[in-house]
Amino acid sequence: MSANKEIEKRMLIKRTISAMEKQIQRLENQKRTYIEAGKQAKQKGLTAQYNLALSGLRMTISQQRRVYEMKLNFEITSQMKDMAKMTTDFLSGMSSLSKDMMKLTKESEFNKVQKQFSEAMVGMEVQTERMEDFLEETQSSFSSNLTNEEERNELDEMMNNEAAIGTGVDGEIEKELEELKKKMF
Repeated sequence: MSANKEIEKRMLIKRTISAMEKQIQRLENQKRTYIEAGKQAKQKGLTAQYNLALSGLRMTISQQRRVYEMKLNFEITSQMKDMAKMTTDFLSGMSSLSKDMMKLTKESEFNKVQKQFSEAMVGMEVQTERMEDFLEETQSSFSSNLTNEEERNELDEMMNNEAAIGTGVDGEIEKELEELKKKMF
């Protein structure tokens, strides 16, 4: 493979990882927006809006997990490809050395070694393909194992904590305004 093609592939990998990281950050910002909307709806007693914010939060968290899983799978696969290439290069080098040695010695033992190296290279390619298939099949294992009820309780708790914090701050502001009014009159 030419050096330019290898550089292009590395740049594509970096761009893909960067795009996934940006998407994770956008989803993190969206998550904060839903939490704030849920907090305000909870404080004002707007049940439908609270449930909508909760639904949006759940969907955003799910998307964020999926993007993170894809990023991890992509990084792991990229590293495995690099390792497989290095191993293949090593085996090719060893095969080349074996050929040179065979020419020098003309012994039949080297034919056997070369055949073994060739078989090893084919085996490495098969193993890499199997690993890629395995990663694709196990991608779902990265998903969350929370039940819907457990997840809802956890998200409710997160929203309630945010709402409680917001109520305390609003109460302090109201007290300060009352004190200022008393001082003015």
